[in-house]
Amino acid sequence: MGDMANSSIEFHPKPQQQQQREVPHVGGFGCTLAELRSLMELRGAEALQKIQEAYGDVSGLCRRLKTSPTEGLADNTNDLEKRRQIYGQNFIPPKQPKTFLQLVWEALQDVTLIILEVAAIVSLGLSFYAPPGEESEACGNVSGGAEDEGEAEAGWIEGAAILLSVICVVLVTAFNDWSKEKQFRGLQSRIEQEQKFTVIRNGQLLQVPVAALVVGDIAQVKYGDLLPADGVLIQGNDLKIDESSLTGESDHVRKSADKDPMLLSGTHVMEGSGRMVVTAVGVNSQTGIIFTLLGAGGEEEEKKEKKGKQQDGAMDSSQTRAKKQDGAVAMEMQPLKSAEGGEMEEREKKKANIPKKEKSVLQGKLTKLAVQIGKAGLVMSAITVIILVLYFVIETFVVDGRVWLAECTPVYVQYFVKFFIIGVTVLVVAVPEGLPLAVTISLAYSVKKMMKDNNLVRHLDACETMGNATAICSDKTGTLTTNRMTVVQSYLGDTHYKEIPAPSALTPKILDLLVHAISINSAYTTKILPPEKEGALPRQVGNKTECALLGFILDLKRDFQPVREQIPEDKLYKVYTFNSVRKSMSTVIRMPDGGFRLFSKGASEILLKKCTNILNSNGELRGFRPRDRDDMVKKIIEPMACDGLRTICIAYRDFSAIQEPNWDNENEVVGDLTCIAVVGIEDPVRPEVPEAIRKCQRAGITVRMVTGDNINTARAIAAKCGIIHPGEDFLCLEGKEFNRRIRNEKGEIEQERLDKVWPKLRVLARSSPTDKHTLVKGIIDSTTGEQRQVVAVTGDGTNDGPALKKADVGFAMGIAGTDVAKEASDIILTDDNFTSIVKAVMWGRNVYDSISKFLQFQLTVNVVAVIVAFTGACITQDSPLKAVQMLWVNLIMDTFASLALATEPPNESLLLRKPYGRDKPLISRTMMKNILGHAVYQLTIIFTLLFVGELFFDIDSGRNAPLHSPPSEHYTIIFNTFVMMQLFNEINARKIHGERNVFDGIFSNPIFCTIVLGTFGIQIVIVQFGGKPFSCSPLSTEQWLWCLFVGVGELVWGQVIATIPTSQLKCLKEAGHGPGKDEMTDEELAEGEEEIDHAERELRRGQILWFRGLNRIQTQATAPRFLDLVNHKIAPRISEACTTFSVAK
Repeated sequence: MGDMANSSIEFHPKPQQQQQREVPHVGGFGCTLAELRSLMELRGAEALQKIQEAYGDVSGLCRRLKTSPTEGLADNTNDLEKRRQIYGQNFIPPKQPKTFLQLVWEALQDVTLIILEVAAIVSLGLSFYAPPGEESEACGNVSGGAEDEGEAEAGWIEGAAILLSVICVVLVTAFNDWSKEKQFRGLQSRIEQEQKFTVIRNGQLLQVPVAALVVGDIAQVKYGDLLPADGVLIQGNDLKIDESSLTGESDHVRKSADKDPMLLSGTHVMEGSGRMVVTAVGVNSQTGIIFTLLGAGGEEEEKKEKKGKQQDGAMDSSQTRAKKQDGAVAMEMQPLKSAEGGEMEEREKKKANIPKKEKSVLQGKLTKLAVQIGKAGLVMSAITVIILVLYFVIETFVVDGRVWLAECTPVYVQYFVKFFIIGVTVLVVAVPEGLPLAVTISLAYSVKKMMKDNNLVRHLDACETMGNATAICSDKTGTLTTNRMTVVQSYLGDTHYKEIPAPSALTPKILDLLVHAISINSAYTTKILPPEKEGALPRQVGNKTECALLGFILDLKRDFQPVREQIPEDKLYKVYTFNSVRKSMSTVIRMPDGGFRLFSKGASEILLKKCTNILNSNGELRGFRPRDRDDMVKKIIEPMACDGLRTICIAYRDFSAIQEPNWDNENEVVGDLTCIAVVGIEDPVRPEVPEAIRKCQRAGITVRMVTGDNINTARAIAAKCGIIHPGEDFLCLEGKEFNRRIRNEKGEIEQERLDKVWPKLRVLARSSPTDKHTLVKGIIDSTTGEQRQVVAVTGDGTNDGPALKKADVGFAMGIAGTDVAKEASDIILTDDNFTSIVKAVMWGRNVYDSISKFLQFQLTVNVVAVIVAFTGACITQDSPLKAVQMLWVNLIMDTFASLALATEPPNESLLLRKPYGRDKPLISRTMMKNILGHAVYQLTIIFTLLFVGELFFDIDSGRNAPLHSPPSEHYTIIFNTFVMMQLFNEINARKIHGERNVFDGIFSNPIFCTIVLGTFGIQIVIVQFGGKPFSCSPLSTEQWLWCLFVGVGELVWGQVIATIPTSQLKCLKEAGHGPGKDEMTDEELAEGEEEIDHAERELRRGQILWFRGLNRIQTQATAPRFLDLVNHKIAPRISEACTTFSVAK
């Protein structure tokens, strides 16, 4: 090798290179960072030429990087650290999170809060202004009633108190946003730690976190990997890479050490395997460079956006932000060097505007509901203000016949400001700001808890969608089964062995061929290692089917390692790796006589068709005709499959040295084989799966098995799992038959045909990835049946990507899953176990119920508070609940209640009902009955107290009190009673399906108990010591007991409501329906078109600008922005190229 390198220098004399040889670079390595960066920008022949000129060959490059192509780096901490300092870490620094002050500023942008602030400041200003004519009779009795000077001067307190409560609200909002951001980042780092890559260090194969890769590492590349760094291929077998994420080219690129050895981070291995030396990591790799450019581009965008924002107004800011995030994704996809650059850019720009995914079920329903509530609140608040102003004007200037005097203006303006504050308060109470908060808390809490249940949630809304799932299309291997495979039956030398044969029973020739065929024709990364603990089973590393075959060799008292040492991986002449089309794997080796031998293994019915000979009991060749094959299928393969075994055929073929075949003609090469053996591999059903599937079926979820296995094996496993039951009307189809049934004469898929197949289909065997995608898409698009289907899919292979992406919720396997599958999924099952999916369903339903519970509570508070404020204002010219009290009830209790009701833990009873589906409204009839029923009770109590309360308690009336009068006991009792009723109604709100026992499981939620008691404690402080700011007067023990008594009455009244059968109340309407069918099918809009949600369109009308603000209330109006934030912030960050090394997905 050295001579070659020298000779190349003689042929191309380059004085700098002579110098480079002599002078070692930084840290003693023979390559600089810049050299390696420029090397990785080259492709194909150009790259090969550069490697030959500069390093001689790849081994020369390895020597310069002080690494061994076979042994890898020494696992030396100092050396690894030095490499990180010189060549960088395999990590892309994430964007800086928003500071707490930035979040406070964002929360302050809320339009409703701004209006309140303005009203409070005006109120404050006017309270300090004392005109000379204030006490004059001319202004009427409007300013009278103050008991002394001190009280009159306390007018500033209300304004200050409103400002104080606004500050409270802003801080609470900012804190929630901050903790939300923190949770997202925690999730991101958890995902980063999950991703590992195989490297060789000290000659040992190690799984290291992607962030720990360094330049000079020798990495094992295999089918399904997402490359985490740039590298140069040392040795490859049939390697094909999907480089579309970097170049935009969808065709797979064939890589080989002698034609195109450059491997780039962020690209996917679609076929084959190999070894590469890592040459660039982190920000220096190709994807890292793009990300660095993206970061710089993003800052410029932001500056432009700020300018644009002033013109566009508040309305479009969230859309701009979303588009910017989408744009980032689009930029990632742009080709590095594209000839038709301009055209591509145009197309990319259009792509950037396409919404990523249609809204989740819950998002759609919440958007609609929020718009409806917002409109109602706006109308109510406007009417309240108009009535108050008219009443005042008519009474003062018409009835009393007064004239508007200049010196009285501030006094009148103070009244108008007071009316305005009451109006805004009605609006604040009407709009449920707690809703986005409840959704956030509920989802974040669930996601955190789901981690413990082995569900790593990558997209928050997937958690809630899972609760509505009506169908699960599951893989078989590893999900329903243990994925610990063992050979239990075999057919060798004309004999069917029902258990492992004794080595002495087999002819040495057969045994020797079998050992070589299995040892050589499997990935060398697949091994059987000794058990970690004494008495445990040996550890299976790598492909589990191959592990079963290697285990078979060990059971035959032979070893595969010496064979592999004799013929190392780089001596293999040609490898046809396994893929879903071939369903087989073949390896060619050169024999000592100059000839070649091909070993092949694969699905028995496919490989046996290629066999023309079989070895008999003496190890001699015997003809194998189609008739023999049919016999073998009937007598050997079918009985094995009916026992639930996967059958694998092992075969070989010899080629003479005279003429070397054309290895690219695979069909010709892998044919005319000689069958050595057929083995039956058992993959036992996980013991907990049948029970989990029974739970799913009881919960109204149909489980379907989609597998690449033989139909008899699949049917046997499905029966063991409980997916199919004898005597039921179900279909088990093979991929070919499935396609025949759903396609028309032209070979096109017809939805009508598919609708006849999928409802009864339970097992789809020998299916291709396309079949899986077709089935999932067909079920989702189907409109037959009472409700539209919500489909979950599990997958582990690279080829499962399209189906995982298409599904409403995609589950990838954390252990067996390839990076590509994880990339396409919404949830990663960290234990690859089907029972974890059932837990995800439970959590999903719990999220949905938590939000319904909160809505039930929130809307009762809102209905009552709005009606009380409105009616009180119209009749007594003042709201019985003051602005500050309203803010406490609404904003503070909202926050607490959302925390209390959103953290209810799930229980098994959630699985006893059918899924809600896409079309079920958020507020059911039962909930509507509860909301209105409790509202009637509360309104009756409050109006009774308002109009005759002073007689009952024998106190002064608080009605018609003049401006700045001290707080009355009368109105304090009304406020206190109102809060007590809300507190006890919060306990009622824990049940939404009409259950009687509202205390059931209350102690399993300590957060709920703490919040209820805490709120009660704060209420005591407010009433007894709140004084003027809270418009409260201290109450006696007797008055407190009455307030409590009325509050407890809520629980009794709840039982009365539960007694009324909902079915009798036909007049009650449901609310919060999902978008209609016509809207839902808009997902298939033409590529360039932008999807406009109907609710969004309504929102754009000017009148709703009030609550459409920039952060909080707008949050829920724009379909909880935080969910979009997740999909736009985490998804792209955790997106394709980034995953690469920041591992960042």
